[in-house]
Amino acid sequence: MAQGFLQQRGGYRQLRVYLVTEIIYDLTYHFAHRFLVKGDRTIDQMEQAARSGKQNIAEGSKASMTSRETEIKLTNVAKASLEELLIDYEDYLRVRGLCQWDNTHPRYAKMRDYAQSETLRNEYRKIQEKLTDEELANLCITLIHQATYMLRKLIERQEEQFLKEGGIREQMTKARLEYRRIGQTGQTRPTSQTCQTSPIGLTCQTSPTSFSQ
Repeated sequence: MAQGFLQQRGGYRQLRVYLVTEIIYDLTYHFAHRFLVKGDRTIDQMEQAARSGKQNIAEGSKASMTSRETEIKLTNVAKASLEELLIDYEDYLRVRGLCQWDNTHPRYAKMRDYAQSETLRNEYRKIQEKLTDEELANLCITLIHQATYMLRKLIERQEEQFLKEGGIREQMTKARLEYRRIGQTGQTRPTSQTCQTSPIGLTCQTSPTSFSQ
């Protein structure tokens, strides 16, 4: 039997970038409801941008089974949503006169290393209550930079796979041609029987038909 052309995909929960965006969403939800005034439209905007970053990775991964094009498109949407969220955090710090940490800030390197560690994943729910708005915003900014970098790499890999394997229509055509090729290879030539009378009765000999010659 020919191998199926629809390969099983959708293992987004094992992607490191998905795990990072999950943390970004949880921290953003906490940040928006803790530090922004109730009724501020920015609360909903930040929540939706964080959610879109996470959900589109999942949806793109699941769509990859039937559409490489959709997978690439949704992964791009995820990256764009996180970049929108990044601007919201930068705006929050700027209009309030708070510091956005760069590589010259004394705490920047430690924050970057912490954001990449397994420790953060295990304890971020505990520490979010202890962080100031400046600290939490900068932690989220750092995580967003990491996530968008990983998404750029993921998109490059998806584009490479598309060029190599093609889209679903090309895979379907290839699978159909392969199925037909295997079917033709497995065919046998029809035969005819020649019967002769012998002392012990009627005997038949099988020979290839002549109509194909």
